[in-house]
Amino acid sequence: MKMFLMKKTALACFASLLSCSTMADEYLTFFMAGQSNMDGYGYVSELPSDLVKEQDVMIFHGNGVFDNQDNGGVGKWGKLKPGHGTGFKSDGKSNTLSKRFGAELTFANAIQQQYPNKKIAIIKYAVGGTGLALNTGYSNWYPNFTEGSGLNQYDFALETIKNAYAVSDINGDGKSDTLKPMGIIWMQGEADAHASEASANAYLTNLTTMMNLFRAALREDDLPVVIGKITDSEMGEEDIMPYIHRVHLAQQLFVESDNCATYMSNSDTYTYGDDPWHYTSKSFIQMGKDFALSYKQIAQTCRTFKR
Repeated sequence: MKMFLMKKTALACFASLLSCSTMADEYLTFFMAGQSNMDGYGYVSELPSDLVKEQDVMIFHGNGVFDNQDNGGVGKWGKLKPGHGTGFKSDGKSNTLSKRFGAELTFANAIQQQYPNKKIAIIKYAVGGTGLALNTGYSNWYPNFTEGSGLNQYDFALETIKNAYAVSDINGDGKSDTLKPMGIIWMQGEADAHASEASANAYLTNLTTMMNLFRAALREDDLPVVIGKITDSEMGEEDIMPYIHRVHLAQQLFVESDNCATYMSNSDTYTYGDDPWHYTSKSFIQMGKDFALSYKQIAQTCRTFKR
């Protein structure tokens, strides 16, 4: 039976990769994770011209799969460009970009402006319809998951981080690089607000556990965390997220109890696209900017991360 301590051991094993040898280039590194609205449903064809070009930002996008499937978290470092939204795939040797994008494009652009003389890197893992609670959504992030092979979204997120840090030269210039953890950007909760009262009631405990585990994986106890507020389109006759207010309360309580966490709530202004779950391209463009602004504000109050 897979136990929680086994996962902590796995964390310790690959966390040592963060402090490998002397590096030539330092990359300020942000971990972006969650479910579908972090994965990204914006259309690349609707991007303005200034966001279509390749950015001087590196990204490692872990291959997203449902629980107990193969190749979760494999990926390959590359320059950030449109196509890291839903439908993106990687086999670890090459990346297949999709026709969609997420918040990473404008987030990276805005963060680069905040740190104009620094190199920026993003590690991303997100799968749509996934919940924090056990047996919630299409797949779940519950750390003590033991069904099937015992591998779930939490495991694949850890695999993504491990694989990203295992590469010594992320930009391929022949010199070693170092990745400095700077923050966690989290957009998730719709599945828990949809599934049941129990999953919504457990959200505070599950969110707190997950963020602390990610901080442990990245070896930074005070790593700033930005929580994106989930919203309900209220499209259609059926209430698709009957317990959303409980999840909202849980998100608020988490950031209020954590000095290095903040709430990105501008999502209340976002618009919905083809379905009642996912935002429009315009909203994904705005989301990245909003995440970056929220990060800037919380980084000012976290002693370790003040500029």
